[in-house]
Amino acid sequence: MKIRIYASTTLTSGAEPCLPLWQLAPTRDHDGIRLTDFMMLIPRLRCRPSAEIERASRDIQAVLALHPEVVFADLNLKLNLLWVSLRPRSGAISELAAAIRLRVPEALLVAHYAEPH
Repeated sequence: MKIRIYASTTLTSGAEPCLPLWQLAPTRDHDGIRLTDFMMLIPRLRCRPSAEIERASRDIQAVLALHPEVVFADLNLKLNLLWVSLRPRSGAISELAAAIRLRVPEALLVAHYAEPH
């Protein structure tokens, strides 16, 4: 798993933060299977003290590390947004989102609302 965290002093990878996410986030795994992804909004994360940002970053990374289907994650503090790319598995997104919310309760899953027919 590769995780990128901006504006964090201890948790960064070698990726260039100036590149847009669409150029960095993988769309397929090493076997060519299409990945799925989701976003979580973490309101006002960037406005918190650096120690709180570090704690939230570590908590998110700890949750993601427990899920082998996660292949990429990006925590963008400028946008207060977490992006996660993973191998498709039924229920994986809801499990990951719930696990992240246990550690970072203010995190909100960004979801599409579809009206029932």
